[in-house]
Amino acid sequence: MAAPLLAKLSESLGSPEPAVRLILSVLIGYPCALVYRRFLFHQPVTVLHLFHTLSGLALAAFNFGSQIYHSAVCVLVQFLMLRLMGRTVTAVLSSFIFQMVYLLAGYYFTATEEYDIKWTMPHCVLTLKLIGLSFDYYDGGKDPSQLNAEQQKAALPAVPTLLEVCGFAYFYGGFLVGPQFTLRSYQSLVAGKLTDSPGKPPNSIMPAMQRFGLGLLCLTIYAIFSPHYADSYFLTDEYEAQPFWYRCVFILLWAKVILYKYVSCWVIAEGVCILSGLGYNGVDQNGNHQWDACANMKVWLFETTPLFTGTISSFNINTNAWVARHVFKRLKFLGNKILSQVATLLFLAIWHGLHSGYIICFSMEFIIVNVEKQIQALVKDSPALTKLANSPFYPLIYAVQQFIHWLFMGYPLVPFCLFTYDKWLKVYSSIYFCGHLFFFAAYLVLPYLRKALVPKDPQQREKKQD
Repeated sequence: MAAPLLAKLSESLGSPEPAVRLILSVLIGYPCALVYRRFLFHQPVTVLHLFHTLSGLALAAFNFGSQIYHSAVCVLVQFLMLRLMGRTVTAVLSSFIFQMVYLLAGYYFTATEEYDIKWTMPHCVLTLKLIGLSFDYYDGGKDPSQLNAEQQKAALPAVPTLLEVCGFAYFYGGFLVGPQFTLRSYQSLVAGKLTDSPGKPPNSIMPAMQRFGLGLLCLTIYAIFSPHYADSYFLTDEYEAQPFWYRCVFILLWAKVILYKYVSCWVIAEGVCILSGLGYNGVDQNGNHQWDACANMKVWLFETTPLFTGTISSFNINTNAWVARHVFKRLKFLGNKILSQVATLLFLAIWHGLHSGYIICFSMEFIIVNVEKQIQALVKDSPALTKLANSPFYPLIYAVQQFIHWLFMGYPLVPFCLFTYDKWLKVYSSIYFCGHLFFFAAYLVLPYLRKALVPKDPQQREKKQD
């Protein structure tokens, strides 16, 4: 009965049935959170673990059928590693290798040349959760003085039970599309600690509905404009026949639209976490309650920043924080920040999938971010450029910045979304590799601009600024 209804719904919406199932599953998180608040908030933690496990498994089965066994296998193996291998480096490495190899094997056997919603999509979220769990359990055996503030907050003082790990893994607010959160946060949730009213469900309905409404707005924007900015258009003769400026502007607009697909899912899922209480983040300096612990998007920053680094810091926040905490900062032993950054981006590329497009995308991110940092340093150190940036012409400068920003945000997204080298290479060839040329030229020219615009004597630089 459900299958024909879903088929009709997907046909009327003009969306593939797996995509409709996914968004419905994310939305079902809201009634699940309401059930938890109304009937289960004061129940024993065992009941809560069962509820979170069974509801998450039901959503997984609704989307992927019998293939839910993949997640069950990985959760069970991870629990056994914690129990049998203890707080050891061997346990952490074994977890990392097993979970990543299982994910990559899934990519290898299921990948196509299109973006498919299949069991590997939530499994990549689960992979980070389970690897992070092994790190946090390992950190729990260290002296607190050896841990930074983030590690102390996430460190596990005792080995969790199997039911606890299952509830953490399958929690309906984060199993399908994220966000990432720690087992310590989940433990605080089921203990009833994540609330602004001690002993009572959190007063989070309005904050949750605000994120829900914003997520629906982003989803509506995507639904309206995505048919006009389809990935497949890049590969048509019509696109190649367009003028160069049109091809570039199309990439800019396409990038803006395509990202709303991710923004909408993450913001709606964040609302589920807020409604359940998992999004509670204490109070700010003014005593106001904060609900951003599970925020995966800073939408205002995403919409207004003219900087690549601004967009990166506003997008997929919890995943970026996870990678920074468990990969980048733990590579400190390399003694080279650039090398750590390259290794981190390589991990992100492989975690996303085996297609060459991911490697190209994250390598371009590395180049773009580093060139942007050099430009920012140049503007800061040059009195003339600083004065121009603070002049009445800034609105015009901002508009130009935004155009360049979104054009070259779209540029690395082309291989990210088209996957295979024959497709992204065709698009890059049609625009003459302008992104590569632009940043290569910037890399060569910036040292000469610095010599010309930045005074060598710091005192002279201060006088010129005065």
